[in-house]
Amino acid sequence: MSAAVLPKNAYINRELSWIAFNQRVLAQALDERTPLLDQAKFSAIFSNNLDEFFMVRVASLKSQVEAGITSPSEDGKTPLEQLLTIREHLIPLLQQQQDHYRLHLKSELLKHKVHLLDYVQLNDAQKSWVDDTFHTSVFPLLTPLGVDPAHPFPFVSNLSLNVAAIIHDPETGERQFARVKVPQKNLPRFVAIPSELSDAEPAPIHTAIPLEQVIAFNLELLFPGMTVEGHYFFRVTRDADLELRDLEADDLMLALEQGLRKRRMGGEVVRLEVPNEMPEDVVEMLITGLAVEEEDLYRIDGPLGLDDLFGLTSLPLPQLKNKSHTGLTPAMLARSQQHLIEEGAIKPEEFENIFAVMRQQDILLHHPYELFSTTVEEFINQAADDPQVMGIKMTLYRTSKDSPIIAALIRAAENGKQVMALVELKARFDEDNNIQWARHLERSGVHVIYGVLGLKTHTKIVLVVRKEQDKLRSYVHIGTGNYNSKTSKLYTDLGLLSTRTELGQDLVELFNYLTGFSKQQSFRRLLVAPVTLRKGMESLIRREIEHSREGRQGHIKAKMNSLVDSEIINLLYEASQAGVTIELIIRGMCSLYPGREGMSETISVVSIIGQFLEHSRIFWFANGGAPEAYIGSADWMSRNLDRRVEAVTPVEEPELRLKLERLLELYLRDNRGAWDMQSDGSFVQRRPNQGEDERNSQLQLIEQWSRGIELS
Repeated sequence: MSAAVLPKNAYINRELSWIAFNQRVLAQALDERTPLLDQAKFSAIFSNNLDEFFMVRVASLKSQVEAGITSPSEDGKTPLEQLLTIREHLIPLLQQQQDHYRLHLKSELLKHKVHLLDYVQLNDAQKSWVDDTFHTSVFPLLTPLGVDPAHPFPFVSNLSLNVAAIIHDPETGERQFARVKVPQKNLPRFVAIPSELSDAEPAPIHTAIPLEQVIAFNLELLFPGMTVEGHYFFRVTRDADLELRDLEADDLMLALEQGLRKRRMGGEVVRLEVPNEMPEDVVEMLITGLAVEEEDLYRIDGPLGLDDLFGLTSLPLPQLKNKSHTGLTPAMLARSQQHLIEEGAIKPEEFENIFAVMRQQDILLHHPYELFSTTVEEFINQAADDPQVMGIKMTLYRTSKDSPIIAALIRAAENGKQVMALVELKARFDEDNNIQWARHLERSGVHVIYGVLGLKTHTKIVLVVRKEQDKLRSYVHIGTGNYNSKTSKLYTDLGLLSTRTELGQDLVELFNYLTGFSKQQSFRRLLVAPVTLRKGMESLIRREIEHSREGRQGHIKAKMNSLVDSEIINLLYEASQAGVTIELIIRGMCSLYPGREGMSETISVVSIIGQFLEHSRIFWFANGGAPEAYIGSADWMSRNLDRRVEAVTPVEEPELRLKLERLLELYLRDNRGAWDMQSDGSFVQRRPNQGEDERNSQLQLIEQWSRGIELS
């Protein structure tokens, strides 16, 4: 499909837009209103996001440069120009992160009796304990690797933290380089020191030192008879994107396993991080040994790999964190919990199975405010055990390690039901986990398939077929998020439980499309990528244009993770010029310029960054007074519209559609986690005006659900 032609100044570079999103994440760490340990968490998320960005997006751009590709992006930048601009934008952000860690986070934690110390700050008793710990728990795990004519520069694995040791041989006078890998997978990054060893008053609750310093200040034990002249830390990031060409791979699982082995070692180096104080000759040695370019070098003013700050969030200091949230069971499902009978909380005759409730009404679920375990997992668990259920079909994109859903599917197969699971092996950075689940399911009698050739299956759907009065009835779940117990507590997502006949028929045909050789070209109610979703969304936007031109106020509200598809953006510009009001809630990348005179005056964009990761997708259209609302797994990105299998469902029950409208309004009124996108593409964080109450949409949702009241 040919891309829409947009002027260069009408499209924001997607990589720079992603950096702007990650800057908003970092801003949560820098915000004095964020509790201290949550500041550490957001700083860790910033670093973790950046690692993946380098492993995938920067690696892709570098590959294009090496291949001699000079074709410009939508905004007119060549791959090389994009790489240089990325670096230019990242350097000040990295400095902000380090300034926050060194000058604010450590000192503020100190006031709360949390001591993050360097080795040189330890007292004698603490140093003795650290040195003993090195002997007993660290030293046996280390393998020093020297570099000389007989020992070439060692391979440095992806995301590894390393010590570069400069060693002097007193007998020969030679100065040599050695590398020691920090064993992060075996030991915690921050080594806790017994608090009773501190001579600080008051006594600390927690004292810790970075693992790399434990090693660095005991290097002489690794090189007996030699003099350690200096030590410096460095960290390497490698290309970790798997290139999978379905047509060339007879066995996708085998191809993936081979690719994963390569990823564990890593492809070309795409980033080298070193501390500011590393001498130039050591830097040059690393650049040469790792075969990196000067622009791949990032000098860091502090500790490397701050993603390990995640470890601090486990400290037992609830006053330094946002209040933890546990979702609730929706009222209509309160008597549909099988475990309540087993626990004696309700009598068997009071129990109403989830299928009976679904036959009465559609159910709109909102996680994490409503529990995933008592809704989606309960639905699949009851389907596995219900003797009237004949079959279960579902897609699995990313699931948790100890997944109750996997256990339920296995139990269903053991109970003689027809069970099919589409496991998307190509879910980035979850490939290994999905391969293991796929094998486990297959061994248990579940029919496992791996999707449509050339497409990634990203849709979140479940179909349960139940025999009732000699007829088969379909029960469906269509969601915006993964069937993952862990992320369901961290991400905001929506799901629809329904027995609508047309949705059931659509899912039957969609699963046939996924499992066989069907060339389905239309669906009754679902918008399905890559078949009908793009055309369907474009048609809905064009309908608002027509309403506006005919004097009926066109209005679109949409919430998603990212908006980068040029054709959709062009159409939104056209809609704005026709007078359609367009309110967008976009957490991540947005390549559209809002509020530009003559181009996008009626478009506004807000980004919500908060305690939970905003992950739900909602699409609402005024339709001349007869509004329609949709939810689903797809963003307005080319990959979702053209290269993935996605499903977006209408929410037709008027009461549920009204809930979605109220939810969108709640987000649009937020003045705590909301950022307004400016006409130049920058973002400004909203803050309450003087005398105005703070409106944090996520906290408002927690409060409303805890009080058992509807959105208002």
